[in-house]
Amino acid sequence: MTFPSDLEIAQHAPLKPLPDIAAEMGIRPHLLEPYGDSVAKVKLDAIEELADRPRARYVVVSAVTPTPLGEGKTTTTVGLGQAFRHIGKKATIAIRQPSMGPTFGIKGGAAGGGYSQVIPMELLNLHLTGDFHAVTAAHNLLAAILDNHLHQGNALGLDLHNITWRRVLDVNDRALRNVVLGLGSKEDGVTRQSGFDITAASEVMAVLALATSLSDLKARLSRIVVGYTKDGTPITAEELQGSGAMAAILRDATKPNLLQTLEHTPVLVHAGPFGNIAHGNSSVLADLIGIHSGDFLVTEAGFGADMGAERFFNIKCRNSGLHPDAAVVVATVRALKAHSGNHRIIAGKALPDALLAENPDEVHIGGANLRKQIDNIRIHGVSPVVAINAFPTDHPSEWRAIEDIAAEMGARAAVCQHFAEGGRGATDLAEAVAEAADEQSHFTLLYPDDATLREKIEAVATKVYGAAAVSYLPAASRQLESYERNGFGHLPVCIAKTHLSISSDPALKGAPTGWTMPVREVRASVGAGFIYPLCGEMRTMPGLGGNPAAFSIDVEDDGTIVGLS
Repeated sequence: MTFPSDLEIAQHAPLKPLPDIAAEMGIRPHLLEPYGDSVAKVKLDAIEELADRPRARYVVVSAVTPTPLGEGKTTTTVGLGQAFRHIGKKATIAIRQPSMGPTFGIKGGAAGGGYSQVIPMELLNLHLTGDFHAVTAAHNLLAAILDNHLHQGNALGLDLHNITWRRVLDVNDRALRNVVLGLGSKEDGVTRQSGFDITAASEVMAVLALATSLSDLKARLSRIVVGYTKDGTPITAEELQGSGAMAAILRDATKPNLLQTLEHTPVLVHAGPFGNIAHGNSSVLADLIGIHSGDFLVTEAGFGADMGAERFFNIKCRNSGLHPDAAVVVATVRALKAHSGNHRIIAGKALPDALLAENPDEVHIGGANLRKQIDNIRIHGVSPVVAINAFPTDHPSEWRAIEDIAAEMGARAAVCQHFAEGGRGATDLAEAVAEAADEQSHFTLLYPDDATLREKIEAVATKVYGAAAVSYLPAASRQLESYERNGFGHLPVCIAKTHLSISSDPALKGAPTGWTMPVREVRASVGAGFIYPLCGEMRTMPGLGGNPAAFSIDVEDDGTIVGLS
């Protein structure tokens, strides 16, 4: 029998009325704003109204360094959330909203997979309630105000060669990476070079994800730096008089979206910052609601534990004040075999035959990556649990190899079949996570606020990535000095690097040591509240491949979406 597609499973699933889903969380009907029959916005008043309820155990789901195909982290997050019901616990899930760029590109959607999905799957992957469009509009309004300011005489003295605010769009479009603005007549604006990023890379998206209230959102928007004068003085959105209108556009986008899984576990979907440029986590606002809505709040951090989880700990938790009780590290046989260095996996192409052959020794070799990611969780004082996300092409001996690695590291582990079996296939994982969360937590930030920016960068590079040292290009050194001088030195760091290696070199597999991390440039997301050093070439506007997912997506005459994956 052929296993049904994710979309087929999702479209045949019955939906439970959202007021019933919300009631299980303690959210009363007056706090819901329905968007059709299957999605609702949750008013921020819910944070205060739920505050007297018990605090849930807070669990973050991360992973080993992924292959280009991904390791099923969202599917595991959903499967774990569903599994808690099978062991008599109530859970709420909090995840990011998918960007339509990857949905129409190679990656496809991000609703989970198989029988561990968020539904309606089509709505989640296509627009949802328009939050991404609100971020796009707010971001581009500020860009328009900036260029109008230049056209009207540039009273603030912005240096045309040091304007950092670009435009954004929620599609993959490489032709927009670098553009020239203001061509045409004098009335068409000041001619200058700029470009577009994808909306998920917008600082406004990171602001939305890190804001703790509407008033905090407004304050963060006002602090956004759009560029600098010739003497290095930062110019902000507030000085351009643009932050108030941006906040007005984002008013409804601040409210998290309530959906459900195939098994009717509540899901809060909110914000979608990139996992390599920004901090790659869903919103603080969703977590402030979810933390009082059941026994467990399960959230997900982008890419591997060296990236999303590190930023979850040192940026998101530092900002929200919430402390995690346990962390899941998703591992797959194929990812660990890839980290042996013996195989090349290319997104959109079939896995190599040799990678599918039974070879537990290769899993042990690539297991260096899992060991380091377990350590990356532990250095923050959090108990790790390894989720072995099972694929049909795996061999039991290879699962045992991962279990052995976890045991050597003193970590719990469980083989999961949630893709094929839903929550029932992840009950062992739920039991292990519940045990880990019951242990006394000793959550620790990696560095203090008052450390210098260099000290923060070097702490992440050496303790989390395994680098021996950090080198700085002259431009990066000047930028760090400028940020310290302008009063940004207290901010945490969000290091932009490849997600395909713990190091900054995508070709280095496993857990490389003895290497030097090169910092070529440093940028400031002052509104969001972090400094991000760039290590390597980072694409903030992806391109479409030769056979993008968009070619397969369509809508039938009755309105049914087809071709989503």
